[in-house]
Amino acid sequence: MITVENITKSYGSGASENKVLKGISATINDGDYVVILGASGSGKSTFLNVVSGLEKADGGSVRYDGRDITKLSDKELTKFRKDNIGFIFQQYYLLPNMTVEKNVRMGADLSGSSNYREIIEAVGLGDKLKSYPSELSGGEQQRVSVARALAKNPKILFLDEPTGALDEETGRQVLDYIGKLHEKFGFTVIMITHNQNIAEMAKTVIRMNSGRIAEVYENEQQKTAYEIGW
Repeated sequence: MITVENITKSYGSGASENKVLKGISATINDGDYVVILGASGSGKSTFLNVVSGLEKADGGSVRYDGRDITKLSDKELTKFRKDNIGFIFQQYYLLPNMTVEKNVRMGADLSGSSNYREIIEAVGLGDKLKSYPSELSGGEQQRVSVARALAKNPKILFLDEPTGALDEETGRQVLDYIGKLHEKFGFTVIMITHNQNIAEMAKTVIRMNSGRIAEVYENEQQKTAYEIGW
C-alpha cells in the first residue's frame, strides 16, 4: 500500500515561487489500477514524480508499506526504485544501437530477472527481437518500453501520458497490452493523463486541479482499451 500524506512541492523562490502541490494526501492499494486525471498545470506530473521517488517533496510523507521514502538518502532511493518501480514515459527512451531484445534485457538485468522474452512475446513483439528502434513504428517502440519496464518485475508501474505521442489505433493497442499485463502479473498501475476517456479503464480515478486533489472515485465497471472513446 502507498500512503501519501500532506505532500507539498514548489519550484523557484520568493516572488517567483510556484507552489505545484498544495498538501496532497491519498492511499493507493496494492494491485490497483489508478489514473491520475487533470489538465496541464494541475500538478499531476509532479505528483507522479514525487510518489515514484523521482523527485523529493518539500514536505509530507510517501510511505510504501509503512516505509517513508522521503527519508531515504539518494543512494537508498535509487535502490528502492530499482527494486520496486518501473517507468513508462511519453517518449520511448530506447537505446538506438540496441535491438529490441537487448533494450528489454537491459531492464531485466536490473533485477536479475530471466523472463524478459516472455514479456516481449506478451506485448506482441516476438518477431522483432533482432530489430532496432529505427525499424519499428511508434506503437512498437512504445511496446518495447512497456516490455523493458515490466521485464524487471516491478511492484508498481508508473506511466506518464504513455499514449501522448501515438495515434488512436496504436494508443489503444498499447493500453490494451498494459491492461492485459496488469491482469496477468498483478502489479500496481499509476498512470497520469489528461484524457477523460482513458480514466474509464481505471479502478480508481484521482482528479487533480491546481495542485490539489479535487475528487477520488472508483469506476463501477472498468472498460477495456477498445471500449473507451478517444
